[in-house]
Amino acid sequence: MRLIFTIALLFSGSIAYSQAVNAPLNRDYYHLLERFEINSGKFSDSFHASMKPFNRKEIAQFMDSLDTDNFNRRDKFNYNYLKNDSWEWADSTNYKNSKGIFGHIYKTKPDFLNVHTEEFDLHINPVLALSVGQESISDNRLYTNTRGLEVRGLINNKLGFYTFVGENQVVFPNHVNTYISDFDAVPNEGFWKPYGDNKQGVDFFTARGYISFQATKNINLQFGHDRFFIGNGERSLILSDFATGYMFLKAETNIWRLNYTNLFGLQTADLISSGNQLSGTRNKYPRKFMSLHHLSYNITDNINIGIFEAIMSGDSSVAQNPIDPVYFNPIIFYRALEQQDGSTGNALVGMDFRALFLKRFSLYGQLVLDEFLIDNLRQGGWWANKWAVQAGLKYINVFEIPNLDLQAEYNVARPFMYAHDSNFSNYANYKQPLAHPLGANFEEWIATLRYQISPRIHFKAQAVMAEFGTDTTANAHFGGDIFKTNNSRYNHINPDTGSRWQFGHTIGQGESNTLRFVKLSLSYMPYHNVFIDLNYSIRNQVSEFENNNSENSFFGASVRANIPKRENLF
Repeated sequence: MRLIFTIALLFSGSIAYSQAVNAPLNRDYYHLLERFEINSGKFSDSFHASMKPFNRKEIAQFMDSLDTDNFNRRDKFNYNYLKNDSWEWADSTNYKNSKGIFGHIYKTKPDFLNVHTEEFDLHINPVLALSVGQESISDNRLYTNTRGLEVRGLINNKLGFYTFVGENQVVFPNHVNTYISDFDAVPNEGFWKPYGDNKQGVDFFTARGYISFQATKNINLQFGHDRFFIGNGERSLILSDFATGYMFLKAETNIWRLNYTNLFGLQTADLISSGNQLSGTRNKYPRKFMSLHHLSYNITDNINIGIFEAIMSGDSSVAQNPIDPVYFNPIIFYRALEQQDGSTGNALVGMDFRALFLKRFSLYGQLVLDEFLIDNLRQGGWWANKWAVQAGLKYINVFEIPNLDLQAEYNVARPFMYAHDSNFSNYANYKQPLAHPLGANFEEWIATLRYQISPRIHFKAQAVMAEFGTDTTANAHFGGDIFKTNNSRYNHINPDTGSRWQFGHTIGQGESNTLRFVKLSLSYMPYHNVFIDLNYSIRNQVSEFENNNSENSFFGASVRANIPKRENLF
């Protein structure tokens, strides 16, 4: 941690260019940006879409570059909404309110309070999420109560800062409670404790924040505590935002057709005691260290390819100080070089791609390799041939129907993918996967339909179908639980010799499960970043030996301000 902070300070001495912070991760928000990019038929000159979140200045530059002559009423509304949201950087004239409250409150449409001078820029907004609902599987009243504050700003036009804090009490649907019970972790969050008379809910505090500065015209540096997403799909097999945030140092270089991102993160390896025990607050959780590099190249104006490497390192002997300076090497694919230092870290490599065509379609995909030997493919099902693949297609203005968008996505991961020798080297943070929520040993199909009924009303329908394998007993390890070690894996019997062997592993092995999940939502935005939502979901899971059977439907209504939906789509 001290080393990360020292490096950040060293870089900060070269601040010389105007700075901006990121627009927080939000799938609905970023979908609006992506559909504008698809509709233009070429990639943005400001950002590379696979590396999220985007810088607000880059978003504003992209919006200012668009030709709005053929926009319909809904597209113009979205265009103005996105520009107003980063009005300090955009060429926008309609971000001001004609009358602020008491002369200071909501002087601009996006900001509860703001200060905008040559030396200081400040935006303060309340955060609110209130929801109530019911599920069919229990008598629990589903409930969300989130109150918080979001602050962003700029000092001397050089140093950007961002902070998000929120206090939360939530009663989740049954499948989320099952996850919490199994892993002692709340999806997307850190430390938690029970909530409610019957302890059916959870109470947790959310905090994210970072500073941002421009080392050179083309190199941006950020240091703080947050999470990231690499990819263009509903899921990411490289790095997703499913896990809670972590301390990070990020260097992002944008030059010519290239985007090169170095991300160094201090992760939580394990929870010493369950999150719902007070003793957990008196123990320092063991740490591990992630070093990730992603290089994105726009081959043409509408074809992009990226390569990446991630290394997770640490062990029990250095649990409180796992940072080895060798991992700050900013060069991609240095795994072979650092092996000479005796590294036992878990390395993942892979690639992603994206292509735009016909001003209607975006084709994308990812390939991730954990361990892989081509020679063992011939024997079939070697346990250590660990890989994951994603393929997806987005189609906007379907059949010439304005603002009707479809997305289809396929994800698959081999057994034992993302797992390793211990929790110090598996690809996870705070008992939550850093990639796919299902971990590994699965196939998944996702379909998403979005329709903007009017400028302020959005309808969204999602359907998930997954086939995955789970462990038959607590001691078995069939490859889906990434928190179990490699040496605890299940070994099949060699049909020729009758002895245990390392082959024969197939996707979905163990107890087979079938998941069907349909989610419908209707959202109305009466004011900038204020939403009223109606949601209805049906989730059905059937397992081979009936160990994980569940059938549940749940609905709810919510009011949100300056916070995205909590999806829980797994």
